Amino acid sequence: MRKAINFGCWDYDRMVPILDGRVQPQGIDLNFLNMPVEETFFRMLRHQEFEASEMSLSSYVVSLHKPDAPFTAIPVFPSRFFRHGSIYINADAGIEKPEDLIGKRIGCPEYQMTAPVWIRGILSDEYGVPAESVTYFTGGEEEPNRPEKLKLDLPDTIKVQPIGRDKTLAQMLHDGEIDALYTARKPSTYSGSDGRVRRLFEDFAAVEKDYFRRTGIFPIMHTVAVRKDVYASDPWVCQSLLKAFTEAKGITMQSLSETAALKTMLPWAAAHFEEAQTAMGDDYWPYGFARNRETIATFLRYSHEQGLSPRCMEPEEIFAKETLESFVI
Repeated sequence: MRKAINFGCWDYDRMVPILDGRVQPQGIDLNFLNMPVEETFFRMLRHQEFEASEMSLSSYVVSLHKPDAPFTAIPVFPSRFFRHGSIYINADAGIEKPEDLIGKRIGCPEYQMTAPVWIRGILSDEYGVPAESVTYFTGGEEEPNRPEKLKLDLPDTIKVQPIGRDKTLAQMLHDGEIDALYTARKPSTYSGSDGRVRRLFEDFAAVEKDYFRRTGIFPIMHTVAVRKDVYASDPWVCQSLLKAFTEAKGITMQSLSETAALKTMLPWAAAHFEEAQTAMGDDYWPYGFARNRETIATFLRYSHEQGLSPRCMEPEEIFAKETLESFVI
């Protein structure tokens, strides 16, 4: 009998072969629930509604320190994103370079959110802006009343304040009530014609390419979490899912390399794909443990340094042991 798995995830191109049934995990009857990330994370973290789901890497790491530790993960990474371009500033805040962020009022939808963890870590490592050198304001970016999905126990050196119940971070940034915003989604007020909101790094692609050349890090945003009861009863599920997601990603990479016709609505998709492979390697979006170990280690250090993890975990601790290595013929 096939194992029934309800899987919450967005319809990324690398997941479409799973969604449309071209790739089917061995021994699993997978019900793909296509949802935006905020809904998936909320429902899985608060209520554990699905047997498996896409999950914020930061939320997952925080959950490992809870008494019940309800999930285990597999080294599949549906979302990766360079985040230098995700730092937005108020044009009147006197911020011209990263060091000017010190002492400022910084918005972030949730302190434990993965994108701000990477941003804070990169700003600390690369530009000398410690996480504790600013005050953070948390809440909804575009809609009021967004709480932290997980209860946090932060050190006194980290200053976090929730915004008012009728406030949004996007509007506060525009109006100068906060000086900058670390986020995943581009705020609606960035597109305004008055120029009140801009990026810290307007030429962010060049900055991010330089960062990758120097560090080899393509930041991981999300992993795939399996509910602990599922893993306990059927540990083989993790390896089966890993194999299927890896196969699906390979199909998508092949589609991106296609030159007979454009499969994506980007005029220079072929050129961009070739540029990415030249700069980052043929498989520039790797799954599996070994090739991602150092990136994971960097994130785990950031999580600890920023008060989210009581200790700095080793990368081997956070994934199902069955997925840390594979057989060799």
